[in-house]
Order: sequence, then C-alpha cells, then structure tokens
Amino acid sequence: MSAAERSDPAIRRCVVAGGSGAVGQLFTALLADFGRDVCVVDPEPLTAGMPGVRHLKGDIAAPGRALSDELAATDLLLLAVPESVALAAMPALADALPSHTLLADTLSVKSRIAAAVADHAPGLQSVGLNPMFAPSLGVPGRPVASVVLHGGPLVEELLDLVAAAGGRIVRMDAERHDRLAAASQALTHATVLAFGQALSELDVDIEELAAVAPPPHATLLALLARIASGTPEVYWDVQFANPLADCARDALARGVDRLRGLAREGDEEDFAHHLDALSGVLGDRLPHLRDLCADLFTRMPGALPATPEEAV
Repeated sequence: MSAAERSDPAIRRCVVAGGSGAVGQLFTALLADFGRDVCVVDPEPLTAGMPGVRHLKGDIAAPGRALSDELAATDLLLLAVPESVALAAMPALADALPSHTLLADTLSVKSRIAAAVADHAPGLQSVGLNPMFAPSLGVPGRPVASVVLHGGPLVEELLDLVAAAGGRIVRMDAERHDRLAAASQALTHATVLAFGQALSELDVDIEELAAVAPPPHATLLALLARIASGTPEVYWDVQFANPLADCARDALARGVDRLRGLAREGDEEDFAHHLDALSGVLGDRLPHLRDLCADLFTRMPGALPATPEEAV
C-alpha cells in the first residue's frame, strides 16, 4: 500500500511557505488533494485561497508566535520560496521545527540548501524537490528531481504522494542535480535567449519570418515567445542562481565559435565529422529523439497560425 492510500499517514499537517507562488500552489493542491491539512504561509494575504487550505500571514525567516505554534505541530514544512529566503530561514527553523518534522524544498539549486541543512538541521529528515516543468502543465507524466539529504519514512511518503499524483521521481544527489539543471535549464534558456538577441540584430520582419518559417525555426520562435512572456524572476533565477550556469553559457559560446570556425575555414567533410561527433552525445537515445522530433514537426501546422487581427 502506498503512502497516498494509507488511512494512517505519518504526514498529516503540512506548512507550505510561499504557497501563493506557482510552485507553492502546485504542491499545496497536491497535498490537499490527498487529504492533508495544509497551511500556506506567506508575507502577504492571498487574493484567492484554495478550498480547505488555511492561510497564515507570516515570515518563514522570522516566525512570530502564531507561525511558531504552527511549525511546532507540523509534520512537513515545504519551502517553496526564493533561495535567499530559504537560506535565511534555516537558523530559525532549526529551533522552531520538532525533530519528527520533514523539511522539504523546491529550490532550483540544491548544493547551497544541502549545506545549510547539514549545518543547521542535520537531524531532520530532508528532501529537495524540483519540478522540471512549468507548474501550469500539471504533474502527471512530468519529471520531478529528488535530492534526498537525510532519508527516512517521511521522505518516502512525500515522494510516494508525488508519484501517486503522476509525477516521475528522478533521484540524484545535490551536485548531480545542479549539473543537470545547468545543462537542461540554464543552457536551454540561454540558447533561446541568444537566438532572440541574434534575431533582433538581423534585418528581418517577424511577419515575413512567420510566413516562411520551417518547423525548427517556428519551434524556436514559440520557445522565445514562451520565455519572453513568462515571469522574469523565474528565468533570472535559472541563469543567476545555479553556480554552474556560467559554465553552460561558456560552453554555448564555444559551440557557436566552433560552428563559425567550420563555416569560415572548414569544408563539408569537416562539418560531417562535427555532426558525427554531436550524434555521439545522444548515444542510444538518438533514434528515439530523432523520431520524437519528426513526430513533433508532423503535428505542427504547415504555417504559423494567423494572429487574431489577421483572422478577422
């Protein structure tokens, strides 16, 4: 029987710090859907709460009496707050949390919070979670990176709840997490942002591009639109907070320099060798990923949809 199905769960009362944010709302809803008692803690009042979810105005880094009482009775504290807030809160939380509490976080960088937990709360069960997707997409079928800092039954119960909600738990240590996040998030976003910057410097009209855009270009335009219309602090956090993000950007710059050198001084045979080396990066995944791309392109419309003004 999974933790989600048990009639006597060990995690009953939960506090979600930063529960009004997108990631906080994701986990608040998940916990509430499984019948857990959830209290959202936020410095500002919620404009719209969730049914059955309590709200407490407070600062997790400087808990007052009401918040301290709530923490003293909680089985799970989930930190869905910026890294600076989570790190600042650790000394106070070491005194406020009882020894049976599970401490979890949703930070996009794990190395620094892992060190803070080791310094301030080494006796608490602790796990870092990172949903590797936009919360608006929902949990089912999506990967959730899991960094177990101090394992135990409460850690496994929380991971079971995420899995029962459809999340795909991927376990790793903090160093591996940050390295993979730099490659999968910082590098990806930097590539799209650099594409947008290059596009802004070229003498092309977006409407003309949209009319002739082949599937790869249309995909990049869509990615650029998603990032450019997103929440800046989310994408800034990916680029700024991860200590390995600068290495990813440097690698991207070297990749562009390598291609530029081939185009200027190489020949077709040199380029073929370059592609062959790149195919080796994908290993046994290459056929699957190639077919996935073909499927995506097949599903795309033959031309970018008209804007609402054009459709009138």
